[in-house]
Amino acid sequence: MDNRIEALLEAMKKLEQELLEEFEKKEAEFYYRVVGRKVRFEAEVKKQHRALMQRLSRYLAEAPLLNILTAPFIWFILIPALILDLSVTVFQAVCFRAYSIPRVKRRRYIVIDHQALAYLNFIEKLNCMYCSYVNGLIAYIREIAGRTEQYWCPIKHARLQASVHSRYGKFLEYGDAEGYRSHLEKIRRDFSDLEDKD
Repeated sequence: MDNRIEALLEAMKKLEQELLEEFEKKEAEFYYRVVGRKVRFEAEVKKQHRALMQRLSRYLAEAPLLNILTAPFIWFILIPALILDLSVTVFQAVCFRAYSIPRVKRRRYIVIDHQALAYLNFIEKLNCMYCSYVNGLIAYIREIAGRTEQYWCPIKHARLQASVHSRYGKFLEYGDAEGYRSHLEKIRRDFSDLEDKD
């Protein structure tokens, strides 16, 4: 991998650390703390949040008609999402063990914690749980797909992609036939950067 790409990847790691530090500042600013996997608000803040919760009857009365009419289409996606979640989890359990690829920890990607927000009513919490699950599932699947691609076909694309997965920086350049043949096995096994994350 060339020095410029390595430098950019290192800069990304530093930015991720800065982002984590900013999240920690927000915990103090909004009077909550994360204990294990639970979010805890100070009692007075929780009381203020409850006062700001919109009653269910008012929420439904003010909801745009299109939101209500399209809700079944949104929620229908949950069925294939659950099937996909199960399928990808089984795929990873079988194939990643066979290929000695480090497994992706599902709980790092699917984070459901909005139910701790007392200013959300039941429907808002349910909607937040749905969005957290589906977006987390997509991130989880993307990481599994990225690790799979690193094992089977670690070659960058010739055309620019809208975004790339976390493993892409390790891939060989498009058109580097000699590099592919001489470095494929090394790249297939190069998951050392995951040791501190998982």
